[in-house]
Amino acid sequence: MLREARVIAVVGLSTDPAKPSYEIPRQMQKAGYRVIPVHPTAREILGEPSYRTLGDIADAIDVVNVFRPADEVPGVVRDAIACGAWGIWVQRGIASAQAVALARGAGLAYVEDSCIGVERQRLGVSAPAA
Repeated sequence: MLREARVIAVVGLSTDPAKPSYEIPRQMQKAGYRVIPVHPTAREILGEPSYRTLGDIADAIDVVNVFRPADEVPGVVRDAIACGAWGIWVQRGIASAQAVALARGAGLAYVEDSCIGVERQRLGVSAPAA
């Protein structure tokens, strides 16, 4: 997933630089990925326009990175399926059997309970060139 993705929408990207839900997407952006923030009230985060929902994003999304509680993940997966994303990455400490079933049933790549930033660094991966 990390080797093929170029555009990552981050549901729950924080406006607080002290939080992992800000720092990890910032690291992904620095590694060459286009990060699209999804936040209910922010207008811009990390220099990118922020969107209230995945459905509000007009651009193609490769992977949806989720920084939301487990009970919200199935809804995010449904939205990701609807917007045409091909992968879901759910951050460390978050797991949902229902979300796994939805994603796999739709043919999406799915990773949960794992930090996308840690795995990117461990594998030494950067976004593919456009």
